[in-house]
Amino acid sequence: MVARRTWFGATAFVVVAAGVAVGVSASRGDTPTSTTSTLATTTTLAPTTTTTPPTVTISVVGDTELGNTPQLPPDPTAYLAPIRRVLAAPIVFGNLEGTLYAGTGSSKCGASATQCYAFRVPTSFARIYRAAGFTVLNSANNHSSDFGEPGLLSTSAALRAAGIAQAGLPDQIAVVHDGALKVAFVDFAPYYSTNNMLEAASAAALIRRARGLADLVVVYMHSGAEGSSASHVTRTTEEFAGENRGNPYAFAHAAIDDGADLVLASGPHVLRGMEFYRGHLVAYSLGDFANYYDFSSSGTLAMSGILHVTLSSTGRFVAGHFTSLLLSPAGQPRVDPSRAAAAFVNTLSRQDFGASAARIATTGAVEPPG
Repeated sequence: MVARRTWFGATAFVVVAAGVAVGVSASRGDTPTSTTSTLATTTTLAPTTTTTPPTVTISVVGDTELGNTPQLPPDPTAYLAPIRRVLAAPIVFGNLEGTLYAGTGSSKCGASATQCYAFRVPTSFARIYRAAGFTVLNSANNHSSDFGEPGLLSTSAALRAAGIAQAGLPDQIAVVHDGALKVAFVDFAPYYSTNNMLEAASAAALIRRARGLADLVVVYMHSGAEGSSASHVTRTTEEFAGENRGNPYAFAHAAIDDGADLVLASGPHVLRGMEFYRGHLVAYSLGDFANYYDFSSSGTLAMSGILHVTLSSTGRFVAGHFTSLLLSPAGQPRVDPSRAAAAFVNTLSRQDFGASAARIATTGAVEPPG
């Protein structure tokens, strides 16, 4: 992989929690029951009420880039069309690499830089993401500040106008709904320009704060080394391009200890395994979801997936489903009937987590150990 540099801005950027109403209410039904005795008289009992406990269903993908101006898909709506149906859920989350920015401001890359990448697409692409189903997009990554404060402000405004909640900038928590249940997204990356996963005390405090805002808490981390050689969770601090990219294993466990109900991740640009910790699912990398000629799409880097997770109102794992995707040379995602990505994730999960590994069945169902 080509090394990428990170822009560290001095901007103090605090965003109040955002909320959008999405999804439908959990189904509820009342079933009247009548009983007739063997005597001549008939007795009608009072109706009994059965209530289906409310749940939350979230669809999750990894790193998402729809090109880099001026290199853009000729029809961005059609570019995402092949996966729109399988992506659908009351809450749809992904990592937004880069900015929604049409300005003329300079990027983080100097004129003579040869190994620096700054991504931007038109602000109208926010509506493309919303039309594809996205309700929450993450900005805790090393490309959210590619065009400095103007790019940050433009991205936030475009997402807000499109009805998409944003998470991951300093002190920013996104709160969305599935029916009556509130879900808080608390997103982290190893940078001071985002919610910083390297600051353990601050991260724990932000997760605890999210618990007071919502019924359920989802933590995302943009963490770990990059490239085809980075598919394993090392359980140590990982580095890339001279940067401390955090210890994904330690951070995920700490996040659950601090109150997270689900931990998601991307950033390595390759799939990683999944495990259950204290009954909660951790997906260590969902790889690249879409990248229009921004990153390599060959070998294991072409494997991707869509993860659906259903949680109870108390945060208990109810069900999961993994749909294998394969990226074209243009980085376009399509459903892969060979299920190569699921098989790859299963192998990584067994190797890295042993008895705590999650398992993806042939049906795509994500199953806890045992």
